[in-house]
Amino acid sequence: MTQRTASQQPVQAGRVHDVDALRGFALLGIFVVNITFMASAYPGNLVDDPNFSAPIDAVVRFLVAALFSMKFYLLFSFLFGYSFVLQMDAAGRAGAAFVPRMLRRSLGLFILGAGHIVLLYSGDVLTTYAVICLVLLGMHHVRDRTALLTSGIIYAFVTLSLVISAAFLDRSMFMPSHDEALSQAAAQTQTMLGGPIDILGHHLAGLDLLVIQAASLQGPTALAMFLIGMIAARRRLFSNLGEKSSLLRRIQVIGFAVGLPGGVLFAWLGGDTNTWATAVSVVTAPFLSAAYVATLVRLLHVPWGGRLRRVLEPVGRIALTNYLGQSVAGLILFSGIGIGLAGRASPPVLLVLAVVIFAVQAAVSAWWLRSHRYGPAEYLLRLFTNWSRPTRSSSGHKQPARPDARF
Repeated sequence: MTQRTASQQPVQAGRVHDVDALRGFALLGIFVVNITFMASAYPGNLVDDPNFSAPIDAVVRFLVAALFSMKFYLLFSFLFGYSFVLQMDAAGRAGAAFVPRMLRRSLGLFILGAGHIVLLYSGDVLTTYAVICLVLLGMHHVRDRTALLTSGIIYAFVTLSLVISAAFLDRSMFMPSHDEALSQAAAQTQTMLGGPIDILGHHLAGLDLLVIQAASLQGPTALAMFLIGMIAARRRLFSNLGEKSSLLRRIQVIGFAVGLPGGVLFAWLGGDTNTWATAVSVVTAPFLSAAYVATLVRLLHVPWGGRLRRVLEPVGRIALTNYLGQSVAGLILFSGIGIGLAGRASPPVLLVLAVVIFAVQAAVSAWWLRSHRYGPAEYLLRLFTNWSRPTRSSSGHKQPARPDARF
């Protein structure tokens, strides 16, 4: 018996509420990590700011590394792959050719990402997603078994590369000393407090590191998660996952049993400053991401889960707008053309700020969606993707949920 591809087995319409809530949850986790890079140049230089060396600062850094770093990026990548199939299904319903449509969408994402890098935040993911999506597009007809095997090979290759690098390469040959890194971080943080030209220069100066990281780690791991997400969408994973309590419990048990010790070991070894730690994270982070998914899905389906859904789902429905909005908030808070808090916010303060900003986004997203079908960025991307003006909902009339990719 042959396996069906996504084009042969369309995903059910109207059953994407859990996906939207998960996407909103992933945005929170990503922002908790990203805000540390928006607020100071020290994390980007793989050193801690000596001005924040209190025990509480060390504890928050440790928790962010153990519980957040990479985990939510993988979840977001998985959801992108899931939404890729939903886009395919939407193109089929509209009678549109999927490949040209997705090529335009990838180009639109890349253009938005390039603008994001230059104007807002150099730690962009959109450009990486846009390029890797082309690989996914070339594989969108492969069988589930092939997609799963490819994902496993990619992960094994990345892990092996990291292990070989940790065992045989001397990082000091191409990395500055600790004192040099501190000096560079201090100078770059001061640049962040400059005018528009200084900030543009700071963003562009990080392009080489962004490309290296995308090619060596973020791109391959994203592709692996894209493929897993594509398989999950073909099998309609979230159509009735909330009803499979025993399966969700098993995922939680295994995911937390492997993922939590892995996250703690990653943080204890030094996080991104240590190649062994990165290898540990690559192997164990997917388990913790899966445990997070299982936990949130279970919570969404308990009697009071509707309140949690009402917070997370609107953020996920306009994820692209909110992702860019987080960078706008970071620019306003930390740069010299805004409030100028770069280098002045401690890790605990940054954690609180991330939660507060996300709460504001949740409220604004819910308000916006009462009278709009798409967020501003989603509207522009759909205009480019479909080569036609998207329909807007009438003010005050709520549109039914549709199985569209948010980005």
